[in-house]
Amino acid sequence: MKISLLSLVTILVLACAEKPKPEDFDLTTPFEKGDGNQTPTYQEVMDYYADLDEAYVAIKTYEIGSTDSGKPLTLVTFNTDRTFDSEFSDAKDVTRILINNGIHPGESDGIDATMMLMRDLANGTIDAPEKTWIGAIAIYNTGGSLSRNTGTRANQNGPEEYGFRGNAQNYDLNRDFVKADTRNARTFADIYHMIDPDVLIDNHVSNGADYQYVLTHLFTQHNKLGGKPGAYLHEELQPQLEKDLAEKDWPITPYVNVFNQVPEIGFSQFMDYPRYSTGYSTLWNTFGMMVETHMLKPYKQRVEGTYELMKSMLSIVEKDGAKMQHLRREQDSLYKSGSLIGKNYALHFDIDSSKTTTLAFLGYEGVQQTSSVTGMPRLKYNRDKPFEKEVTYYNYMKPVKEVSIPRAYIIPQGWHQVIERLKENEIHFERFKKDSILTAEIYHIADYQTRSQPYEGHYLHSNTKVTTTRKEVAVRAGDYLVETNQSGLRYIIEMLEPSGIDSFFNWNYFDTILQQKEHFSPYVWEDRAKELLDSDQKLKAAFEAKKQDDTSFAKNWYAQLEWIYEHSSNYEEAYLRYPIFRITN
Repeated sequence: MKISLLSLVTILVLACAEKPKPEDFDLTTPFEKGDGNQTPTYQEVMDYYADLDEAYVAIKTYEIGSTDSGKPLTLVTFNTDRTFDSEFSDAKDVTRILINNGIHPGESDGIDATMMLMRDLANGTIDAPEKTWIGAIAIYNTGGSLSRNTGTRANQNGPEEYGFRGNAQNYDLNRDFVKADTRNARTFADIYHMIDPDVLIDNHVSNGADYQYVLTHLFTQHNKLGGKPGAYLHEELQPQLEKDLAEKDWPITPYVNVFNQVPEIGFSQFMDYPRYSTGYSTLWNTFGMMVETHMLKPYKQRVEGTYELMKSMLSIVEKDGAKMQHLRREQDSLYKSGSLIGKNYALHFDIDSSKTTTLAFLGYEGVQQTSSVTGMPRLKYNRDKPFEKEVTYYNYMKPVKEVSIPRAYIIPQGWHQVIERLKENEIHFERFKKDSILTAEIYHIADYQTRSQPYEGHYLHSNTKVTTTRKEVAVRAGDYLVETNQSGLRYIIEMLEPSGIDSFFNWNYFDTILQQKEHFSPYVWEDRAKELLDSDQKLKAAFEAKKQDDTSFAKNWYAQLEWIYEHSSNYEEAYLRYPIFRITN
Protein backbone atom coordinates (compact mmCIF):
# COMPACT_ATOMS: atom_id res chain seq x y z
CA MET A 1 0.00 0.00 0.00
CA LYS A 2 1.38 3.42 -0.99
CA ILE A 3 1.20 6.38 1.40
CA SER A 4 1.29 9.88 -0.05
CA LEU A 5 3.70 12.45 1.34
CA LEU A 6 0.72 14.49 2.55
CA SER A 7 -0.71 11.46 4.38
CA LEU A 8 2.64 10.74 5.98
CA VAL A 9 2.95 14.33 7.20
CA THR A 10 -0.59 14.12 8.59
CA ILE A 11 0.22 10.92 10.48
CA LEU A 12 3.35 12.46 11.96
CA VAL A 13 1.49 15.60 13.03
CA LEU A 14 -1.24 13.52 14.67
CA ALA A 15 1.36 11.37 16.42
CA CYS A 16 3.07 14.44 17.78
CA ALA A 17 -0.24 15.93 18.84
CA GLU A 18 -1.21 12.77 20.65
CA LYS A 19 2.02 12.46 22.63
CA PRO A 20 1.24 13.14 26.29
CA LYS A 21 2.54 16.33 27.81
CA PRO A 22 3.60 16.79 31.44
CA GLU A 23 0.45 18.78 32.13
CA ASP A 24 -1.60 15.79 31.01
CA PHE A 25 -0.50 13.91 34.13
CA ASP A 26 -1.21 14.45 37.78
CA LEU A 27 2.34 14.27 39.13
CA THR A 28 1.48 15.28 42.66
CA THR A 29 2.66 12.44 44.88
CA PRO A 30 0.33 10.63 47.29
CA PHE A 31 2.50 12.02 50.10
CA GLU A 32 1.83 15.58 48.93
CA LYS A 33 -1.89 14.94 48.43
CA GLY A 34 -2.29 13.72 52.00
CA ASP A 35 -1.60 15.49 55.26
CA GLY A 36 2.09 14.60 55.30
CA ASN A 37 1.60 11.27 57.02
CA GLN A 38 0.91 8.93 54.11
CA THR A 39 3.19 6.87 51.88
CA PRO A 40 2.03 5.23 48.65
CA THR A 41 1.44 1.55 48.07
CA TYR A 42 3.80 -0.44 45.87
CA GLN A 43 1.46 -0.14 42.88
CA GLU A 44 0.98 3.60 43.38
CA VAL A 45 4.76 4.06 43.25
CA MET A 46 5.02 2.00 40.06
CA ASP A 47 2.14 3.88 38.43
CA TYR A 48 3.63 7.23 39.39
CA TYR A 49 6.99 6.44 37.80
CA ALA A 50 5.25 5.10 34.67
CA ASP A 51 3.52 8.48 34.32
CA LEU A 52 6.78 10.34 34.98
CA ASP A 53 8.46 8.25 32.27
CA GLU A 54 5.69 9.16 29.82
CA ALA A 55 5.78 12.84 30.72
CA TYR A 56 9.54 13.53 30.52
CA VAL A 57 12.26 12.32 28.17
CA ALA A 58 14.84 12.72 30.95
CA ILE A 59 13.09 10.04 33.04
CA LYS A 60 13.28 6.36 32.13
CA THR A 61 12.12 3.30 34.06
CA TYR A 62 13.54 -0.21 33.71
CA GLU A 63 12.23 -3.48 35.11
CA ILE A 64 15.27 -5.59 35.98
CA GLY A 65 15.69 -9.14 37.17
CA SER A 66 13.51 -10.66 39.84
CA THR A 67 12.92 -10.56 43.59
CA ASP A 68 11.68 -13.08 46.11
CA SER A 69 8.19 -11.62 45.66
CA GLY A 70 8.23 -12.56 41.97
CA LYS A 71 8.26 -8.94 40.84
CA PRO A 72 11.23 -7.26 39.17
CA LEU A 73 13.18 -4.36 40.62
CA THR A 74 12.25 -1.02 39.09
CA LEU A 75 15.18 1.27 38.36
CA VAL A 76 14.34 4.90 37.57
CA THR A 77 16.96 7.08 35.90
CA PHE A 78 17.30 10.81 35.38
CA ASN A 79 19.52 11.60 32.42
CA THR A 80 19.45 14.87 30.50
CA ASP A 81 21.74 13.44 27.82
CA ARG A 82 19.53 10.56 26.81
CA THR A 83 20.44 9.15 23.39
CA PHE A 84 19.86 5.95 21.52
CA ASP A 85 23.13 4.67 22.99
CA SER A 86 22.84 2.83 26.27
CA GLU A 87 22.84 5.24 29.18
CA PHE A 88 24.81 2.66 31.11
CA SER A 89 27.75 2.81 28.72
CA ASP A 90 31.19 3.10 30.31
CA ALA A 91 32.04 5.62 27.62
CA LYS A 92 29.76 8.25 29.16
CA ASP A 93 31.90 10.60 31.25
CA VAL A 94 29.41 11.33 34.00
CA THR A 95 29.42 10.88 37.76
CA ARG A 96 26.86 8.26 38.72
CA ILE A 97 24.68 8.28 41.83
CA LEU A 98 22.60 5.28 42.84
CA ILE A 99 19.79 5.87 45.36
CA ASN A 100 18.34 2.85 47.15
CA ASN A 101 14.88 3.09 48.69
CA GLY A 102 12.64 0.83 50.70
CA ILE A 103 15.20 -1.74 51.79
CA HIS A 104 13.08 -1.60 54.96
CA PRO A 105 9.70 -0.50 53.56
CA GLY A 106 8.47 0.70 56.94
CA GLU A 107 11.27 3.27 56.62
CA SER A 108 9.57 4.82 53.62
CA ASP A 109 10.96 8.38 53.80
CA GLY A 110 13.27 7.88 50.82
CA ILE A 111 10.52 6.38 48.66
CA ASP A 112 8.46 9.58 48.89
CA ALA A 113 11.42 11.96 48.79
CA THR A 114 12.86 10.34 45.66
CA MET A 115 9.53 10.47 43.81
CA MET A 116 9.46 14.24 44.36
CA LEU A 117 13.17 14.62 43.59
CA MET A 118 12.94 12.87 40.23
CA ARG A 119 9.89 14.92 39.23
CA ASP A 120 11.44 18.20 40.29
CA LEU A 121 14.64 17.43 38.39
CA ALA A 122 12.59 16.64 35.29
CA ASN A 123 10.29 19.70 35.45
CA GLY A 124 13.06 22.17 36.29
CA THR A 125 12.03 22.98 39.86
CA ILE A 126 15.57 21.88 40.70
CA ASP A 127 18.42 22.82 38.38
CA ALA A 128 19.32 19.67 36.49
CA PRO A 129 22.95 18.59 36.90
CA GLU A 130 24.98 18.63 33.71
CA LYS A 131 27.64 16.07 34.63
CA THR A 132 25.75 13.78 37.01
CA TRP A 133 23.63 10.75 36.17
CA ILE A 134 21.06 9.67 38.75
CA GLY A 135 19.53 6.25 39.19
CA ALA A 136 17.11 5.15 41.91
CA ILE A 137 15.73 1.78 42.90
CA ALA A 138 12.10 2.73 43.50
CA ILE A 139 11.46 0.07 46.16
CA TYR A 140 14.15 -2.52 46.82
CA ASN A 141 12.16 -4.72 49.20
CA THR A 142 9.15 -5.44 47.01
CA GLY A 143 7.83 -8.25 49.21
CA GLY A 144 7.97 -6.13 52.36
CA SER A 145 6.31 -3.24 50.53
CA LEU A 146 3.39 -5.47 49.55
CA SER A 147 2.96 -6.53 53.19
CA ARG A 148 1.33 -3.33 54.46
CA ASN A 149 0.48 -2.82 58.14
CA THR A 150 0.05 -0.11 60.76
CA GLY A 151 1.84 -1.51 63.79
CA THR A 152 5.22 -3.15 63.24
CA ARG A 153 7.20 0.11 63.50
CA ALA A 154 6.41 0.49 67.21
CA ASN A 155 9.08 3.16 67.77
CA GLN A 156 8.24 5.29 64.73
CA ASN A 157 6.14 8.44 64.33
CA GLY A 158 4.31 7.83 61.02
CA PRO A 159 3.37 7.26 58.33
CA GLU A 160 -0.09 5.85 59.00
CA GLU A 161 0.49 2.67 57.00
CA TYR A 162 3.69 1.19 55.65
CA GLY A 163 5.48 -1.95 54.51
CA PHE A 164 7.18 -4.64 56.59
CA ARG A 165 10.91 -4.94 57.30
CA GLY A 166 11.29 -8.56 56.18
CA ASN A 167 11.16 -9.42 52.49
CA ALA A 168 9.05 -12.15 50.86
CA GLN A 169 11.25 -14.78 52.57
CA ASN A 170 11.41 -12.65 55.76
CA TYR A 171 15.07 -11.76 55.23
CA ASP A 172 16.43 -8.39 56.30
CA LEU A 173 17.85 -7.27 52.97
CA ASN A 174 20.36 -4.98 54.66
CA ARG A 175 22.19 -8.05 55.89
CA ASP A 176 22.16 -9.91 52.56
CA PHE A 177 24.44 -8.05 50.18
CA VAL A 178 27.25 -10.62 50.18
CA LYS A 179 25.66 -13.86 51.38
CA ALA A 180 22.95 -13.21 48.74
CA ASP A 181 20.27 -15.59 49.94
CA THR A 182 17.61 -13.56 48.14
CA ARG A 183 16.84 -12.83 44.52
CA ASN A 184 16.64 -9.18 45.56
CA ALA A 185 20.34 -9.17 46.47
CA ARG A 186 21.35 -10.95 43.27
CA THR A 187 19.39 -8.50 41.14
CA PHE A 188 20.88 -5.62 43.12
CA ALA A 189 24.36 -6.90 42.22
CA ASP A 190 23.35 -6.88 38.54
CA ILE A 191 22.12 -3.30 38.79
CA TYR A 192 25.08 -2.17 40.87
CA HIS A 193 27.70 -3.44 38.44
CA MET A 194 25.74 -2.24 35.42
CA ILE A 195 25.79 1.28 36.86
CA ASP A 196 29.13 1.17 38.75
CA PRO A 197 28.05 4.10 40.95
CA ASP A 198 30.49 6.65 42.24
CA VAL A 199 28.09 7.48 45.08
CA LEU A 200 25.52 5.31 46.86
CA ILE A 201 22.73 6.83 48.97
CA ASP A 202 20.66 4.32 50.94
CA ASN A 203 17.62 5.87 52.65
CA HIS A 204 16.65 4.64 56.14
CA VAL A 205 15.00 5.64 59.43
CA SER A 206 16.94 5.27 62.69
CA ASN A 207 16.24 3.49 65.94
CA GLY A 208 17.90 4.31 69.26
CA ALA A 209 18.27 7.52 71.27
CA ASP A 210 16.21 10.72 71.23
CA TYR A 211 17.77 14.05 70.16
CA GLN A 212 16.94 17.26 68.29
CA TYR A 213 18.07 16.26 64.78
CA VAL A 214 15.70 15.12 62.04
CA LEU A 215 18.66 13.96 59.95
CA THR A 216 21.65 11.77 60.73
CA HIS A 217 24.16 10.29 58.31
CA LEU A 218 26.00 7.01 58.30
CA PHE A 219 28.91 7.35 55.88
CA THR A 220 31.16 4.48 54.98
CA GLN A 221 33.84 4.26 57.69
CA HIS A 222 36.68 6.30 56.21
CA ASN A 223 39.59 4.18 57.52
CA LYS A 224 37.96 1.08 56.07
CA LEU A 225 37.42 2.76 52.70
CA GLY A 226 41.06 3.71 53.00
CA GLY A 227 43.62 5.54 50.92
CA LYS A 228 42.83 8.76 49.09
CA PRO A 229 39.11 7.91 48.71
CA GLY A 230 38.81 7.48 52.49
CA ALA A 231 40.63 10.76 53.12
CA TYR A 232 38.41 12.63 50.65
CA LEU A 233 35.23 11.23 52.22
CA HIS A 234 36.37 12.14 55.74
CA GLU A 235 37.98 15.52 55.06
CA GLU A 236 35.86 16.92 52.22
CA LEU A 237 32.65 15.08 51.32
CA GLN A 238 31.18 14.68 54.81
CA PRO A 239 32.06 18.23 55.99
CA GLN A 240 30.60 19.73 52.81
CA LEU A 241 27.31 17.91 53.30
CA GLU A 242 27.09 18.93 56.95
CA LYS A 243 27.86 22.58 56.10
CA ASP A 244 25.40 22.76 53.22
CA LEU A 245 22.55 21.29 55.27
CA ALA A 246 23.31 23.55 58.25
CA GLU A 247 23.06 26.59 55.96
CA LYS A 248 19.61 25.37 54.87
CA ASP A 249 18.60 25.00 58.55
CA TRP A 250 18.70 21.23 58.37
CA PRO A 251 21.40 20.39 60.95
CA ILE A 252 22.74 16.86 60.70
CA THR A 253 24.90 14.66 62.92
CA PRO A 254 26.56 11.27 62.53
CA TYR A 255 24.28 8.30 63.18
CA VAL A 256 23.79 8.07 66.96
CA ASN A 257 25.09 4.59 67.63
CA VAL A 258 23.70 4.09 71.16
CA PHE A 259 20.83 2.04 72.59
CA ASN A 260 19.19 2.54 75.98
CA GLN A 261 21.77 5.09 77.04
CA VAL A 262 22.29 8.81 76.49
CA PRO A 263 24.43 10.01 73.55
CA GLU A 264 26.38 12.59 75.57
CA ILE A 265 28.51 9.85 77.14
CA GLY A 266 30.07 9.52 73.67
CA PHE A 267 29.49 7.07 70.86
CA SER A 268 31.34 5.38 68.02
CA GLN A 269 30.86 5.33 64.29
CA PHE A 270 28.91 2.34 63.08
CA MET A 271 31.14 -0.21 61.35
CA ASP A 272 29.46 -1.09 58.07
CA TYR A 273 30.66 -4.59 57.24
CA PRO A 274 30.14 -6.00 53.73
CA ARG A 275 26.73 -7.45 54.65
CA TYR A 276 25.37 -3.86 54.69
CA SER A 277 24.76 -1.68 51.65
CA THR A 278 27.55 0.81 52.35
CA GLY A 279 29.90 -1.99 53.41
CA TYR A 280 29.22 -3.73 50.11
CA SER A 281 29.78 -0.51 48.15
CA THR A 282 33.12 -0.01 49.94
CA LEU A 283 34.40 -3.17 48.27
CA TRP A 284 34.11 -1.28 44.95
CA ASN A 285 35.49 2.07 46.24
CA THR A 286 32.11 3.76 46.03
CA PHE A 287 31.41 6.68 48.34
CA GLY A 288 28.54 5.24 50.36
CA MET A 289 26.14 6.90 52.77
CA MET A 290 23.01 5.82 54.61
CA VAL A 291 20.50 8.52 55.44
CA GLU A 292 19.05 7.83 58.88
CA THR A 293 16.15 10.14 59.69
CA HIS A 294 15.03 10.24 63.32
CA MET A 295 12.16 7.86 64.00
CA LEU A 296 10.36 10.13 66.49
CA LYS A 297 10.16 13.20 64.25
CA PRO A 298 6.93 13.74 62.25
CA TYR A 299 6.86 11.90 58.93
CA LYS A 300 6.49 15.12 56.92
CA GLN A 301 9.70 16.53 58.39
CA ARG A 302 11.57 13.29 57.75
CA VAL A 303 10.57 13.14 54.09
CA GLU A 304 11.38 16.81 53.53
CA GLY A 305 14.73 16.37 55.28
CA THR A 306 15.61 13.38 53.11
CA TYR A 307 14.70 15.42 50.02
CA GLU A 308 16.95 18.29 51.09
CA LEU A 309 19.81 15.96 51.93
CA MET A 310 19.68 14.35 48.49
CA LYS A 311 19.58 17.81 46.86
CA SER A 312 22.68 18.80 48.81
CA MET A 313 24.48 15.62 47.85
CA LEU A 314 23.60 16.19 44.18
CA SER A 315 25.15 19.64 44.23
CA ILE A 316 28.33 18.35 45.89
CA VAL A 317 28.62 15.50 43.40
CA GLU A 318 28.05 17.87 40.49
CA LYS A 319 30.93 20.03 41.79
CA ASP A 320 33.30 17.25 42.89
CA GLY A 321 32.32 14.52 40.46
CA ALA A 322 35.54 14.61 38.43
CA LYS A 323 37.58 14.25 41.62
CA MET A 324 35.43 11.34 42.81
CA GLN A 325 35.81 9.53 39.49
CA HIS A 326 39.56 10.14 39.48
CA LEU A 327 40.01 8.76 42.99
CA ARG A 328 38.03 5.62 42.14
CA ARG A 329 39.86 5.05 38.86
CA GLU A 330 43.20 5.56 40.56
CA GLN A 331 42.32 2.94 43.18
CA ASP A 332 40.99 0.59 40.52
CA SER A 333 44.23 0.90 38.55
CA LEU A 334 46.20 0.09 41.71
CA TYR A 335 44.19 -3.10 42.22
CA LYS A 336 44.59 -4.17 38.60
CA SER A 337 48.32 -3.50 38.57
CA GLY A 338 49.14 -6.42 40.85
CA SER A 339 51.42 -4.22 42.93
CA LEU A 340 49.44 -5.06 46.09
CA ILE A 341 50.20 -8.78 45.87
CA GLY A 342 52.05 -9.78 49.04
CA LYS A 343 50.97 -6.63 50.87
CA ASN A 344 48.72 -6.81 53.94
CA TYR A 345 44.96 -6.32 53.73
CA ALA A 346 42.95 -5.38 56.84
CA LEU A 347 40.17 -7.86 57.56
CA HIS A 348 39.18 -6.63 61.04
CA PHE A 349 39.09 -3.16 62.57
CA ASP A 350 38.67 -1.83 66.08
CA ILE A 351 38.12 1.64 67.53
CA ASP A 352 41.26 3.77 67.69
CA SER A 353 40.55 5.66 70.91
CA SER A 354 43.73 7.70 70.53
CA LYS A 355 41.92 9.78 67.88
CA THR A 356 38.46 11.25 68.34
CA THR A 357 36.20 14.00 67.02
CA THR A 358 34.26 16.42 69.22
CA LEU A 359 30.67 17.04 68.15
CA ALA A 360 28.57 20.06 69.13
CA PHE A 361 25.65 17.73 69.78
CA LEU A 362 22.02 18.86 69.99
CA GLY A 363 20.32 16.53 72.43
CA TYR A 364 17.67 16.26 75.11
CA GLU A 365 18.29 15.70 78.78
CA GLY A 366 17.94 12.03 79.66
CA VAL A 367 17.38 10.70 83.15
CA GLN A 368 16.78 7.35 84.82
CA GLN A 369 13.34 7.02 86.37
CA THR A 370 11.39 4.24 88.00
CA SER A 371 9.14 2.59 85.46
CA SER A 372 5.43 2.64 86.25
CA VAL A 373 5.14 -0.59 84.23
CA THR A 374 8.01 -2.74 85.51
CA GLY A 375 9.02 -0.94 88.68
CA MET A 376 12.59 -1.01 87.40
CA PRO A 377 14.84 1.87 86.25
CA ARG A 378 14.08 3.20 82.77
CA LEU A 379 15.51 5.91 80.52
CA LYS A 380 13.36 8.99 79.94
CA TYR A 381 14.21 11.91 77.61
CA ASN A 382 12.85 15.36 78.45
CA ARG A 383 12.15 17.34 75.28
CA ASP A 384 11.49 20.41 77.40
CA LYS A 385 15.20 20.41 78.24
CA PRO A 386 17.16 20.59 74.99
CA PHE A 387 20.91 21.15 75.14
CA GLU A 388 24.01 21.63 73.04
CA LYS A 389 26.99 19.77 74.49
CA GLU A 390 30.41 18.67 73.38
CA VAL A 391 30.25 14.93 72.76
CA THR A 392 33.15 12.60 71.97
CA TYR A 393 32.71 10.76 68.70
CA TYR A 394 34.93 7.74 68.05
CA ASN A 395 35.21 7.77 64.27
CA TYR A 396 38.73 6.45 63.74
CA MET A 397 39.41 2.74 63.30
CA LYS A 398 42.63 0.73 63.22
CA PRO A 399 43.36 -2.66 61.68
CA VAL A 400 43.56 -5.47 64.23
CA LYS A 401 43.76 -8.44 61.86
CA GLU A 402 45.44 -8.51 58.48
CA VAL A 403 46.14 -11.06 55.78
CA SER A 404 48.63 -10.99 52.93
CA ILE A 405 47.13 -10.62 49.48
CA PRO A 406 47.84 -13.75 47.40
CA ARG A 407 48.40 -13.80 43.66
CA ALA A 408 45.34 -15.99 43.15
CA TYR A 409 42.86 -18.40 44.71
CA ILE A 410 41.99 -21.86 43.44
CA ILE A 411 38.34 -22.84 43.84
CA PRO A 412 37.43 -26.50 43.16
CA GLN A 413 34.50 -26.67 40.77
CA GLY A 414 32.25 -28.45 43.26
CA TRP A 415 31.76 -25.21 45.18
CA HIS A 416 29.38 -23.85 42.56
CA GLN A 417 27.51 -21.55 44.98
CA VAL A 418 30.72 -19.58 45.47
CA ILE A 419 31.22 -19.33 41.71
CA GLU A 420 27.65 -18.04 41.30
CA ARG A 421 28.37 -15.20 43.74
CA LEU A 422 31.59 -14.33 41.90
CA LYS A 423 29.77 -14.25 38.57
CA GLU A 424 27.06 -11.97 39.95
CA ASN A 425 29.76 -9.56 41.07
CA GLU A 426 31.67 -9.63 37.78
CA ILE A 427 34.75 -11.28 39.23
CA HIS A 428 36.98 -12.58 36.45
CA PHE A 429 38.35 -16.13 36.57
CA GLU A 430 39.76 -18.83 34.35
CA ARG A 431 39.28 -22.59 34.39
CA PHE A 432 42.12 -25.08 34.40
CA LYS A 433 42.30 -26.91 31.09
CA LYS A 434 44.00 -30.00 32.47
CA ASP A 435 44.73 -31.78 35.73
CA SER A 436 47.67 -30.16 37.46
CA ILE A 437 49.81 -30.27 40.59
CA LEU A 438 50.54 -26.87 42.12
CA THR A 439 52.20 -25.63 45.29
CA ALA A 440 49.73 -23.65 47.36
CA GLU A 441 48.95 -22.38 50.84
CA ILE A 442 46.31 -24.48 52.57
CA TYR A 443 44.20 -23.33 55.50
CA HIS A 444 42.89 -25.60 58.24
CA ILE A 445 40.14 -24.26 60.44
CA ALA A 446 41.72 -24.14 63.90
CA ASP A 447 38.87 -22.51 65.82
CA TYR A 448 35.60 -20.67 65.34
CA GLN A 449 32.50 -19.68 67.26
CA THR A 450 28.92 -20.18 66.09
CA ARG A 451 25.76 -18.36 67.11
CA SER A 452 23.40 -20.39 69.25
CA GLN A 453 20.38 -18.72 67.62
CA PRO A 454 19.75 -18.26 63.89
CA TYR A 455 20.63 -14.92 62.33
CA GLU A 456 19.18 -14.12 58.92
CA GLY A 457 18.72 -17.78 58.09
CA HIS A 458 22.21 -18.80 59.23
CA TYR A 459 24.08 -19.95 62.29
CA LEU A 460 26.78 -17.41 61.60
CA HIS A 461 30.41 -18.17 62.49
CA SER A 462 32.79 -15.61 63.98
CA ASN A 463 36.29 -15.31 65.45
CA THR A 464 37.49 -17.82 62.89
CA LYS A 465 41.14 -18.79 63.19
CA VAL A 466 43.20 -20.82 60.74
CA THR A 467 46.54 -22.56 60.53
CA THR A 468 48.49 -22.45 57.31
CA THR A 469 50.60 -25.08 55.59
CA ARG A 470 52.30 -25.02 52.23
CA LYS A 471 52.23 -28.13 50.08
CA GLU A 472 51.38 -29.52 46.67
CA VAL A 473 47.70 -29.80 45.80
CA ALA A 474 45.94 -31.63 42.99
CA VAL A 475 43.91 -29.39 40.71
CA ARG A 476 41.40 -30.89 38.30
CA ALA A 477 40.51 -29.72 34.82
CA GLY A 478 37.54 -27.38 35.21
CA ASP A 479 38.59 -25.96 38.60
CA TYR A 480 38.72 -22.16 38.87
CA LEU A 481 41.68 -19.80 39.10
CA VAL A 482 40.72 -16.37 40.51
CA GLU A 483 43.55 -13.87 40.21
CA THR A 484 43.51 -10.90 42.57
CA ASN A 485 44.84 -8.25 40.19
CA GLN A 486 41.38 -7.00 39.22
CA SER A 487 38.78 -4.42 40.21
CA GLY A 488 37.08 -6.83 42.59
CA LEU A 489 40.20 -7.42 44.69
CA ARG A 490 38.53 -6.32 47.93
CA TYR A 491 35.45 -8.46 47.30
CA ILE A 492 37.65 -11.48 46.54
CA ILE A 493 39.69 -11.10 49.74
CA GLU A 494 36.74 -10.38 52.04
CA MET A 495 34.70 -13.30 50.69
CA LEU A 496 37.37 -15.98 50.27
CA GLU A 497 39.50 -15.41 53.37
CA PRO A 498 37.70 -17.50 56.04
CA SER A 499 38.66 -15.08 58.82
CA GLY A 500 36.82 -12.19 57.13
CA ILE A 501 33.85 -10.88 59.12
CA ASP A 502 31.43 -11.62 56.28
CA SER A 503 33.38 -14.34 54.49
CA PHE A 504 31.61 -17.15 52.72
CA PHE A 505 32.99 -19.46 55.40
CA ASN A 506 31.43 -17.43 58.21
CA TRP A 507 28.12 -17.40 56.33
CA ASN A 508 28.14 -21.24 56.35
CA TYR A 509 29.02 -21.85 52.70
CA PHE A 510 31.58 -24.47 53.77
CA ASP A 511 29.97 -26.11 56.80
CA THR A 512 30.27 -29.57 55.25
CA ILE A 513 34.02 -29.52 55.97
CA LEU A 514 33.27 -29.12 59.69
CA GLN A 515 31.98 -32.68 59.98
CA GLN A 516 33.95 -35.90 59.68
CA LYS A 517 32.60 -38.30 57.10
CA GLU A 518 34.70 -41.35 58.02
CA HIS A 519 35.28 -42.90 61.46
CA PHE A 520 36.73 -46.05 63.02
CA SER A 521 35.24 -48.97 64.90
CA PRO A 522 37.23 -49.35 68.13
CA TYR A 523 37.39 -53.16 68.09
CA VAL A 524 38.95 -53.03 64.59
CA TRP A 525 41.12 -50.00 65.16
CA GLU A 526 42.71 -51.42 68.34
CA ASP A 527 44.84 -53.84 66.34
CA ARG A 528 45.66 -51.31 63.62
CA ALA A 529 46.65 -48.73 66.26
CA LYS A 530 49.11 -51.15 67.83
CA GLU A 531 50.68 -51.85 64.43
CA LEU A 532 51.10 -48.11 63.83
CA LEU A 533 52.77 -47.47 67.19
CA ASP A 534 55.07 -50.48 66.77
CA SER A 535 56.14 -49.33 63.30
CA ASP A 536 56.62 -45.65 64.13
CA GLN A 537 58.74 -45.04 67.23
CA LYS A 538 58.44 -41.25 66.90
CA LEU A 539 54.64 -41.49 66.92
CA LYS A 540 54.76 -43.89 69.85
CA ALA A 541 56.97 -41.55 71.85
CA ALA A 542 54.59 -38.65 71.23
CA PHE A 543 51.65 -40.86 72.27
CA GLU A 544 53.32 -41.89 75.52
CA ALA A 545 54.32 -38.31 76.28
CA LYS A 546 50.72 -37.13 75.86
CA LYS A 547 49.50 -39.81 78.27
CA GLN A 548 52.17 -38.72 80.73
CA ASP A 549 51.25 -35.02 80.50
CA ASP A 550 47.45 -35.30 80.25
CA THR A 551 45.83 -37.36 83.01
CA SER A 552 42.32 -37.08 81.53
CA PHE A 553 43.68 -38.35 78.22
CA ALA A 554 45.46 -41.22 80.01
CA LYS A 555 42.14 -42.33 81.54
CA ASN A 556 40.11 -42.11 78.31
CA TRP A 557 40.61 -45.15 76.07
CA TYR A 558 38.54 -43.73 73.22
CA ALA A 559 40.42 -40.42 73.19
CA GLN A 560 43.67 -42.39 72.92
CA LEU A 561 42.44 -44.42 69.95
CA GLU A 562 41.13 -41.24 68.31
CA TRP A 563 44.49 -39.49 68.78
CA ILE A 564 46.29 -42.33 66.99
CA TYR A 565 43.61 -42.27 64.27
CA GLU A 566 44.09 -38.53 63.76
CA HIS A 567 47.83 -39.07 63.36
CA SER A 568 47.46 -41.85 60.80
CA SER A 569 47.09 -41.88 57.03
CA ASN A 570 43.52 -43.09 57.56
CA TYR A 571 42.42 -39.71 58.86
CA GLU A 572 40.42 -37.91 56.19
CA GLU A 573 42.12 -35.01 54.48
CA ALA A 574 38.94 -32.97 53.94
CA TYR A 575 38.01 -32.59 57.60
CA LEU A 576 38.54 -28.94 58.66
CA ARG A 577 40.58 -28.28 55.53
CA TYR A 578 39.37 -25.10 53.86
CA PRO A 579 38.82 -26.14 50.23
CA ILE A 580 40.01 -22.90 48.61
CA PHE A 581 43.76 -22.65 48.15
CA ARG A 582 46.03 -19.60 47.97
CA ILE A 583 48.66 -19.15 45.27
CA THR A 584 51.36 -16.78 46.43
CA ASN A 585 53.92 -17.05 43.64
